Amino acid sequence: MRATAPLLVATHEGCAAHEPPPGHPDRPERLRAAVTGAAAAGAEPLPVALVEEDVLAGIARVHDPGMAERLRRACERPPAIFDSDDNPVSRGTYRAALAAAGAALAAAGAAADGSAGTIWVPVRPPGHHALRDRAMGFCFFNNAAIAAEELLARGCGPVAIVDFDVHHGNGTQAHFWERDDVFFLSLHRYPCFPGTGAGDEVGAGRGRSFTRNIPLAAGADDAVYREALAMGLEDVTRALRPAAWVVSAGFDAHRDDPIGGMRVSEEGFRAIGALLREAAGKSAVVAVLEGGYDLKALYRSVQTFTAGVSGSGGP
Repeated sequence: MRATAPLLVATHEGCAAHEPPPGHPDRPERLRAAVTGAAAAGAEPLPVALVEEDVLAGIARVHDPGMAERLRRACERPPAIFDSDDNPVSRGTYRAALAAAGAALAAAGAAADGSAGTIWVPVRPPGHHALRDRAMGFCFFNNAAIAAEELLARGCGPVAIVDFDVHHGNGTQAHFWERDDVFFLSLHRYPCFPGTGAGDEVGAGRGRSFTRNIPLAAGADDAVYREALAMGLEDVTRALRPAAWVVSAGFDAHRDDPIGGMRVSEEGFRAIGALLREAAGKSAVVAVLEGGYDLKALYRSVQTFTAGVSGSGGP
């Protein structure tokens, strides 16, 4: 597959409709920071048309068929908690979660048809903690897994998923645990929420050795992340030749993040992006926003990461 446009951005205004209580880290302002950061790196918009029936079909590949309906009903009578104390819902949460999944599907479609080299998907709520039948960790629908399944459904496989959020993507790992058409690589702080992601978690059945976890101690900096990612990417490319890549791009490892406990700089995220582009070669990369809760750090990190992963150089 040969991509033609260097950097597109797939998002939807509906992602701002999720309004947790004051003080919750996943505030709506994160969306603007993540969108404008990519715009500063030269991103061009990819239109995202939300057709609820189609988005629900994409969600159903990853989640229990009744989960979306449970969330819709919970949002009819807010405020409420959905499955986990970390997941408060507002009247607009269902619309936002649907919009996030829809943007991930649109990005996967653009990747599969070769219309973009890199598609940045700045959405919220995030997704990589969401399990098949349960929301947790600020996440409702697993946007990265939904994008990967859409790529596979369009004949664009195998797929590599790389997760560098400071927290382990337990939901993504669980979904592909016994699969050999997707390689899941995660770099994350350990021990830390959600408690998974030890180095001996490697998959099972046909999926054995198609999961690779690289646990990192608190305080890991740019050099540690570069070395760990380079090592992990070698494992990916030894196991399979990905036709496309999905990235769970969390920026809560930034040194200014209020909850991450790591010491990565924005230039560190540029290096992460460049390493991913080098590994992907001419294959498309769909990068989906996960964490990152300091607005200024998020803006700068998205700007440098998207420049690095698209190969645009950027500011």
